[in-house]
Formats: sequence, structure tokens, C-alpha cells
Amino acid sequence: MAQQQRAERTRTQILDAAATVIDQHGFQGARLSGILAEAGVTKGAFYFHFSSKEELAHALVDEQFAIDTAPPEDETLGLQQVIDITHYFAHALQTNVRVRASVRLTVETGSFIAPRPEPYLRWIGVARRHLEAARERGDLYPELDPTVIATWASGSFLGIQVQSEVLTSRADIHERITDMWRIALPGLVPPWRLATFSPSGTVPPAELSGGPHAVTAVEVGVSQP
Repeated sequence: MAQQQRAERTRTQILDAAATVIDQHGFQGARLSGILAEAGVTKGAFYFHFSSKEELAHALVDEQFAIDTAPPEDETLGLQQVIDITHYFAHALQTNVRVRASVRLTVETGSFIAPRPEPYLRWIGVARRHLEAARERGDLYPELDPTVIATWASGSFLGIQVQSEVLTSRADIHERITDMWRIALPGLVPPWRLATFSPSGTVPPAELSGGPHAVTAVEVGVSQP
């Protein structure tokens, strides 16, 4: 048990160190020697856990799907949940270096030998599941395609967070996401339902780290479009 705990601590040290270095320098700029120095581990310890720097990077990419715990039992699928997830993810980008590194790796598609589409498809799948439920209850115009909206929302969030990083180091990311939804909602939601939704999210900032609008393992495993 003690050996297993030491191994887990070492793996955590490597992931944290890799996240810090990749967040600063990107995949290509992150040298394995720098990651080892940051982690304070030997090359042998690294290769015990990861076969290559690329495998380590893929492990970090998966971090963006493990940023939360299961939602409360009374959680329901819907459009507000999609809005809240974008704000929660924005908070994670501001506060969690692993998530920041994960997203940088996702954006830097040219960095990998074999870039993976899975992160994009999984987030689209999460949003689509919520939006299908929203359309069924009349919260979306019936002629709108949930897959199209989910693809737009995922791509728009990705672009907004990159721009926010460049312009303000993501200090204004919540404001920019609020603007995105404030502009988009009238084109998505029938007028008589519009007041139901809050583009700024329904989770108080102090509670964002608790993840009340979580992305569950079931959601990230939904079938791809």
C-alpha cells in the first residue's frame, strides 16, 4: 500500500510539473528535462508511469474531463446547465494549471504527432445531450439542431478563452462568456422562455470550485455526433 501511494504521488508530481511547463511553453517548448526538474523525479521514475512525453500530454488532455464531481440528484439536463458548464470551465481555466495545460494542448493541434479529435467531440456530446432535453421541453426553437448549437457553443467558448488569455490573461473570461450567451440566447430561445435563463450563470462565484453543475463520466462518454 505504501509503495502504491508513493507511485501515485510521483505520478501526481509529474502531471503537475508537466502542466506547469506546458502551460508556460506549450508542447513543443516543454523539454522532458525541464519537466523532470520541475517534478524532482528521475527519468526512470518518469518512464515507469509514461512511455513518452506524448503519452503524458494525452493524460493531461483528459484532465479537462475530470474537473468536477457528480451533480446533485435533482440536477436536470437543459440549456442553463450548458451555460453554467461554460462558466465553471472558465473558472477551472483561471484556477487549475492542469486544465489550462490541457486546453493549450487541445488548441495546439500541430504539436502532436497524431492530434486527437476526442476532446472536441466529447464536449460537443455533453452539450448536445443537454440541448436535446432543452428542445424537448420547449426551451429552444424546435427547428434548431442541438448538434449544430453544441458545435457552435464549443467552438465559440474555445475562441473566447483563447482571446481572453491573450488580452487579459483570462481575467475577463466570465464577462466575455456572459456576452456570448446574452447575444446568442434571443436566437436560440422562444421569447416567452427567454427570461428563464441567466447568461452570467446561476452558480455564485464562491461556489464555482464546488462544481454544482458538473460534467459526469456518463456525460463525457456519450456517443459522438
